[in-house]
Amino acid sequence: MVKRTSFENDACPVARALDAIGDWWSLLIIREALFGLRRFNEFQARLGLAKNILSVRLRALVEHGILELAPASDGSAYHEYVLTPKGRGVFPVLVALRQWSEEFDAHPDEIATVLVDVEHGRPVKKLELHAEDGRLLAPHQTTLKPRDAVKPGKRRKLAQ
Repeated sequence: MVKRTSFENDACPVARALDAIGDWWSLLIIREALFGLRRFNEFQARLGLAKNILSVRLRALVEHGILELAPASDGSAYHEYVLTPKGRGVFPVLVALRQWSEEFDAHPDEIATVLVDVEHGRPVKKLELHAEDGRLLAPHQTTLKPRDAVKPGKRRKLAQ
């Protein structure tokens, strides 16, 4: 397997996030964990990826603190992969990706599911970005500025 470039120490938070969850298998594993999958064989059966690739991805997600290993809930000798708060924090990212695909996919009618609110059974409202005062923000209404706390020598080009 080709070694990827690490963005772990990059100054850009998007690059850092991609270092932890940037490949499609990792995002799909997190998606399945959000819907309740916990065991290696469940992930393998649902996603259909090779066991060696799944093993590498699960190990990386554990190392990044997105999943943690826990004793099997049925008391067996196996272990399960459980989302941490950091892992559950990926949920809005997956919703944003889903909504982006629903809006811009060449064949949205082929998307098999709709994300709905369990309590009311209604589709989830599109995610929006709001200013602290509640105003809806478009990309041109935002900018990046350096953080005062960044140490000299640690600054890198800001990515937008």
